[in-house]
Amino acid sequence: MRYHQPSPTYAVLAPFALFLGALGLWWLLCALHKLPATVFPTPSDVWHGFQEEWRSSRLWQDIIVSLWRVAAGFSLAVFLGIPMGLWLGNSPWVRTALLPIINFFRNLSPLAWIGFAITWFGVGDPPAIFLIFLSVFFPMAVSVASAVAAIPEVYFRVAHDFGIRGIRRILLVTLPAITPQLITALRVTLGIAWVVLVAAEMVGTRSGLGFAIYDDRNALRQDLLVVHMVVIGLIGVFMDKLVLQLSKSPSVQWGYRN
Repeated sequence: MRYHQPSPTYAVLAPFALFLGALGLWWLLCALHKLPATVFPTPSDVWHGFQEEWRSSRLWQDIIVSLWRVAAGFSLAVFLGIPMGLWLGNSPWVRTALLPIINFFRNLSPLAWIGFAITWFGVGDPPAIFLIFLSVFFPMAVSVASAVAAIPEVYFRVAHDFGIRGIRRILLVTLPAITPQLITALRVTLGIAWVVLVAAEMVGTRSGLGFAIYDDRNALRQDLLVVHMVVIGLIGVFMDKLVLQLSKSPSVQWGYRN
């Protein structure tokens, strides 16, 4: 039995109602001293902290820096990871030889490379971009390879009968067929990149949202800590929604109908 999808109104009101409920519970626990100020800040403290960050313009500077690092590392990883995945998926011989190595690095936490990243690139943008690249490239390559390997062989036989070969087969058959899996891989890896960025900025940089979290902790400013946590989460949700919009484009619907 197929259930009806929630209406657009419900999709907006339900999360908003849950947000208000969580905010009310937070305020109530603080008012009843179940959450002492030394343990967790009150909603009013967080609001005042947000106003402080807003007026100082530091918040916007950190957001811009962090988004730039994610855009650079993520774009480079996607630009190289998708072709690698297509190569692995289209060639069983290459896939058998390289996939174990790629899986090894995929299962190795990018944060394990922090020491090398700082040694090789110093501090600033390069080490953070390098760690983001590592966090995206290997999962992207494996996801694309798996999607390509799962394409029904009949698609390629029909393409061969119509004289569609080489790069035209990739553009007209392979990429449209893996569109759903590719969009899912983009969403997942972008989330990973955003998480890794925050951790990388705590160690190898002196700016960005990750460094702001580290600085707030050292200064014992739990109000600002929550402010930056909320900003990080909201930006992550926004980026996920942005990538999800790709699936609604008419130019990529071919893969969803198969």
